[in-house]
Amino acid sequence: MIHKQRTSPVTPDDKVDMDQRVEQWIQDYGHDLKWLAYSYVKDHSLAEDITQETFIKAYQKYSSFKEESSVKTWLYKISINLCKDHLKSSYMKRVVKKGTELFRSLPSTQYTPEEYVLNQSEDEELFQHILALEGKYREIIILYYFEEFDTNELADVIQASPNTVKTRLRRARQLLQKQMTSEGGTSE
Repeated sequence: MIHKQRTSPVTPDDKVDMDQRVEQWIQDYGHDLKWLAYSYVKDHSLAEDITQETFIKAYQKYSSFKEESSVKTWLYKISINLCKDHLKSSYMKRVVKKGTELFRSLPSTQYTPEEYVLNQSEDEELFQHILALEGKYREIIILYYFEEFDTNELADVIQASPNTVKTRLRRARQLLQKQMTSEGGTSE
């Protein structure tokens, strides 16, 4: 006899078990997913929203999770896709880009460029360089160095071959080095 997957309604015990599972995911991966989302959208409150949406989507779609990868990899895929969807949205094209153009024309009341560089620590400076990279290179650096994914896990997350991951990682390192040495050369 062929058995179908669960077609009956979710029992209260199943719901409690799933709630506990999601709470554990939030505890284990919440901070890292928020940091990852921030690296894409560069807005703390929006990164929090995307992180919450990641867990909601994971909760809703857990029955379709095939366990071909780890839960961590699966959650990162969801988060990255939500970030990319947000960046492609018409809201981003209409509101954010127009707003950015407006604010570029306003004079800054913050620090002068020299004061800004002097006030940043090396870690903050490195993070700014990473955020300035093109998206595909920024994502590789963050996932490889900060989230400690290996090249095979990265290939699964970004849906590319391991050789593509290695190539992007090498190019990202070169771009970072170029950015940092060109800045270092001008500050002497």
